[in-house]
Amino acid sequence: MFIAPIRLAAFVLLAAAFAGPAAAQLPGGLGGAVGDVTSGVGGAVGRVGDTVEGTSTGVLDRADGAVDTLRERTTRELRAARETEANLLRRAHPDIIDVDRNGDIVVRSEVVAVAPSTDALAAARARGFTISQTTEESALGLTIVVLRAPSGMSTRNAVDALREIDPAGTYDFNHVYLGAGANEPGAPGARQSSGGGGSASGRIGLIDSGVDASHPALAGLSIRQRGFVGSNAIAGAHGTAVASLLAGDAPDFHGAAPGASLSVADVYGGQPNGGGAAAIVAALGWLAEQRTGVVNVSLVGPPNRALEAGVRAMVARGFVIVAAVGNDGPSAPPLYPAAYPGVIGVTGVDARDRVLPEAGRGGQVDFAAPGSDITAAAPGGGYARVRGTSYAAPIVAGLIARNLSAPNPDAAARAEAQLTSSAADLGARGADQTFGAGVVGRELRNSEQRVAARNRR
Repeated sequence: MFIAPIRLAAFVLLAAAFAGPAAAQLPGGLGGAVGDVTSGVGGAVGRVGDTVEGTSTGVLDRADGAVDTLRERTTRELRAARETEANLLRRAHPDIIDVDRNGDIVVRSEVVAVAPSTDALAAARARGFTISQTTEESALGLTIVVLRAPSGMSTRNAVDALREIDPAGTYDFNHVYLGAGANEPGAPGARQSSGGGGSASGRIGLIDSGVDASHPALAGLSIRQRGFVGSNAIAGAHGTAVASLLAGDAPDFHGAAPGASLSVADVYGGQPNGGGAAAIVAALGWLAEQRTGVVNVSLVGPPNRALEAGVRAMVARGFVIVAAVGNDGPSAPPLYPAAYPGVIGVTGVDARDRVLPEAGRGGQVDFAAPGSDITAAAPGGGYARVRGTSYAAPIVAGLIARNLSAPNPDAAARAEAQLTSSAADLGARGADQTFGAGVVGRELRNSEQRVAARNRR
């Protein structure tokens, strides 16, 4: 009786994964088709969830056991979900998007170099490379150069060639990072409960798409936005939702740090090559100049040498980076930047404190927070139900920001320790690879009754 609904729920995880920032960048027909699939299946699983929640405890226990079994069987499918999203982007823009040897998507013909020497750049030019961008990140002590491969050279061969030219240098692909969550259309118009308590006195950083600053949940905030792909920040569903969970402040909606000022770095700009490592590092540099003590990054992707250098410089200067661990499944390799040392990795739990079956696990998990059965702001003034570790991360970032108004290594350590002491231990006693130190921010979750009431208005 319950096996079919559970399988349907697993399918929803795959469909929902298609609806991140990359899907929004696809051509209208393809992007719309992805959205239609997500909406239809999302509504179905919402109805299944309502049915399951109304059953007896014994039946729920049996359903939980079936879910546990299904989690193991669907690890490959969960990993395939983000890969499918990446493949859709690549197929829609084959002239712009390529893949590395591991199948991770990259910006075609681009190589990112960290502080290359003058001699190395001269040698690269002699081989036909051109410099398309140079960024001096003085606040981080980094110089990032994006080189373009000569005509006819593949992206993979371009990276190999530069590493051969300058073996001591740092060269990598311009990997593209995707959001770690999606909208669940089962509750349009829903509002989140007030959550109560505390706000951040400083400015919080957000690396994502642009946000709809006119949304009622965000309109009263001081928001600075800057585009790092294209000239202007462009509001997106993912960034708007994350921003509202981070600092939203309206009569019946509060983020984790309600009313906090935001510095929003749009690394997508509505472009198919958005979300690249070079853009993210440039965004980190800008946020370092803004003195944003806490930075939220609800994006995931493979390890990247330039991104690692940027993260390392931020952490050394006392900034706190909070990142989603991703939705590739419990057995998937770690995703970045959450897995870099010093980054606070966040997983998601549902309304019953069960870890999301699609959430990553491992030593990169530091905290758990609500990652489903929650609503967030949507562009245009409405609200939508959201799901994924993308939406758990801003809850943790906002809670830390209440106690960290500016970068400071000692203050950052104290803020994290304070959050650890408030976490509700789940799973194995003490910190573990599923929940980290435990769940925080439970009070920021809306109730299903409140969702239903808002829908009737």
